[in-house]
Amino acid sequence: MNFNELGLSPELLQAITDTGYTTPTPIQEQAIPVVTQGRDVLGCAQTGTGKTASFALPMIDKLAAGRARARMPRSLILEPTRELATQVEASFERYGKHHRLSTALLIGGESFGDQERKLDRGVDVLIATPGRLLDLFERGKILLSDVRILVIDEADRMLDMGFIPDVERIVGFLPRTRQTLFFSATMPPEIRRLADAFLKDPVGISVAPPASPAALVEQSLIVVAPEDKRDTLRHLIASEDVKNALIFCNRKRDVDILQRSLSRHGLDAAALHGDMPQPKRTETLERFKNNEIRLLVASDVAARGLDIQGLSHVFCFDVPYHAEDYVHRIGRTGRAGRQGRSFMLASPEDGKNVAAIERLIGRAIPPFAIDGIAAAALDAEASDGRRSRRGEHRGAERRHERSPRNAEQRDRRPRRDNRPPRQEARHEPSQQPHNETHDAEVLTFPGPAGAPVAEPRRRPPREPAPDHRSEPRVVGFGDDLPAFLRRAPRVAAEA
Repeated sequence: MNFNELGLSPELLQAITDTGYTTPTPIQEQAIPVVTQGRDVLGCAQTGTGKTASFALPMIDKLAAGRARARMPRSLILEPTRELATQVEASFERYGKHHRLSTALLIGGESFGDQERKLDRGVDVLIATPGRLLDLFERGKILLSDVRILVIDEADRMLDMGFIPDVERIVGFLPRTRQTLFFSATMPPEIRRLADAFLKDPVGISVAPPASPAALVEQSLIVVAPEDKRDTLRHLIASEDVKNALIFCNRKRDVDILQRSLSRHGLDAAALHGDMPQPKRTETLERFKNNEIRLLVASDVAARGLDIQGLSHVFCFDVPYHAEDYVHRIGRTGRAGRQGRSFMLASPEDGKNVAAIERLIGRAIPPFAIDGIAAAALDAEASDGRRSRRGEHRGAERRHERSPRNAEQRDRRPRRDNRPPRQEARHEPSQQPHNETHDAEVLTFPGPAGAPVAEPRRRPPREPAPDHRSEPRVVGFGDDLPAFLRRAPRVAAEA
């Protein structure tokens, strides 16, 4: 089948031809006719299968007739990250270049004023992240009562990032009569519940088992000691035919540390994570797409939906905490019919996380050995990476205390061998005679050997509390009459 058989307009077919596409992917082949008919869609497909075009192409034809009013978009596409939203906007501009459709991108890190001016001119296709959309809605800059098509993309990533309450709130502002397109790479129970709440009689489209990795990606697992992971990564970059590569870390601070380490060893590397300013993130990503940067060290902000043409390798420097993230990480390579290569670097304490990944994808990841670097074995009983890292820090502190150098320093400190332990001294009964009038707090800590022992300090005696039970009960003011009641009343003189 080709795109000519999907019922698309001649203008859209021309744009597809200009893009270089000739044959639709399985999800495009199934979804485009259903979206054109106006049915709700529940789509589940692995990354890199062309989900964006499966809803963008029919939406352009459906929105070609009509005109948007100011501040009232005709369609809404919700994306979990700024990078993915920017990529979807570029797809609409590429596919809709022969149509007169207006698009607007609402993401954080950009000027409110520029976004508000676009909304004032009227928007046919609004692509937004949930946070910025709610900000503008609460300011009264946008109305959602005219939205006819809603697209919720990467719903499982929305769940991971905590956006589902915002998505539910946004859907509450939309008209009930609308077409909803719901796409997710995985289908956990929470996502299934949302789909049941948002969709009406949807057509289910699934082109691959949920959370299955791309078939064209050759996967490998390398288990080494934590201190050998950087050497292993550099060895792989040098030995493999790496044209360009994404290197994933679990934490943003580790992204910066690894990027600086690679740069110090003469490798062309840049960092990408959520704490970077939006202009810097956009610039870095564009340079990587234009092959100006060979290695991009990133957090999972770059793992969803980004389409890097011809990406040859993906390195998981850290085993992901969530098994689904592994599928999305390696899904950046092996796209559009090209072969890809992925390596996951694990430490022994990552045993449980690796086992969860292999259960999810339904097969074991083949091991890979490197000459000169000692291989390690996974510990299936170890806790996840976050806990073990904290344990390593505590263990390092304990090793620091037990080191010979610190033991020598402790030997130089003045000894207090004659001083009993504080806890024992606190609970020892006083050796002083008991005072019948009041208790004494006796301090029994002696000084250094040969020094006189100070006399015990005693608390001052407490005064007995007065007993008011024998006093007569006071009623009202008692015998104490206020002064204002003792004054004679003033009588006004008669006229």
